Amino acid sequence: MKTTIVIAAAVLLTACNDAPAPKAPEKPAEPLTGRQAFYQIFPQARAWAIDAQPLRIRSIELTELKGIGGKAAAWEVVFGSQSKARSRSYTWSAVEASGNLHQGVFAGHEESWQPGGADKSFLIQAFKIDTPEAMETAIKHSETYFKGGVKPQPKFDLESTARFPDPAWRVYWGDSVSTAEWSVFIDATTGDYLGR
Repeated sequence: MKTTIVIAAAVLLTACNDAPAPKAPEKPAEPLTGRQAFYQIFPQARAWAIDAQPLRIRSIELTELKGIGGKAAAWEVVFGSQSKARSRSYTWSAVEASGNLHQGVFAGHEESWQPGGADKSFLIQAFKIDTPEAMETAIKHSETYFKGGVKPQPKFDLESTARFPDPAWRVYWGDSVSTAEWSVFIDATTGDYLGR
């Protein structure tokens, strides 16, 4: 009986001395590559439509957190569903930001979409080249552009168009695709330079 009391007292004393473990510091927000962001978003798109296929992936520049080396602080991915005849956009953001961007993955509104139209879907398996590799190839083929001095971080758009057989990254320097100072196309399946 005395042994049981001594053991119980020892257990209670040990339990009382166990202080809660210090909380690990929160990991700072980091930008992601296009492919990393895509795979953050993809599970939600598949929950929306089992046949969801990507139509477009684009980087979003934020003032709150800068992207570097082929990474961006926010991304938008638009998916199309043939069975629903609808498309839906999703965003991933590393931080809360202006422009209605919330940290994490958020679904946008559904819109009507028809396969075979201007917005072509592409197979996920065709998306092999990530943004850092696309940027590296684009820079190699942009010597004339870079002779002018320091340039801003590039932006990225991935689409499948009639112009190329595989989906292609458009790596561009400027505020938008239409006002870009310079843009280069890189095959998202092979990594080959496709042109300007």
